[in-house]
Amino acid sequence: MDNVNGVLSLLGLAKKAGRLEVGEEPVGGAARARDARLILLASDAADNTVRRAKHFADAGACLITQIPATKDELGRAVGRTSCAMLALTDVGFAEATAKKLAALDAAQYGELAERLSVKAARAAQRKQEQQRHDKNVRTGRKRAKK
Repeated sequence: MDNVNGVLSLLGLAKKAGRLEVGEEPVGGAARARDARLILLASDAADNTVRRAKHFADAGACLITQIPATKDELGRAVGRTSCAMLALTDVGFAEATAKKLAALDAAQYGELAERLSVKAARAAQRKQEQQRHDKNVRTGRKRAKK
């Protein structure tokens, strides 16, 4: 339970940072816009909610998992009375959440953590390449001829 509290506090931090979509409509919108990185479901989410969340994940090509927290616990973590579905839109927060879940239950969340860590590494590499490109554009550097 201690690590679940760590996951929930991380979700609260992501909410404050504006990197979390809470509820079915915002999660669906983020997934369709391909902004969602990880969709999380409460352990006691209804079957219809689970089905819709899987549809959102397929549409947005993002990962989805159920976490060991009830709707009430998840809602309290993000400042609501209850919440069955939410989406992390930042790959760093998604990776950190997956790592905390993997520490809690490696068999269930280990693969998820690995996949998100690969995605986070790729995102960091793309960001670094973009920064180098922007710097080269500003300073007027030309590409070296091969």
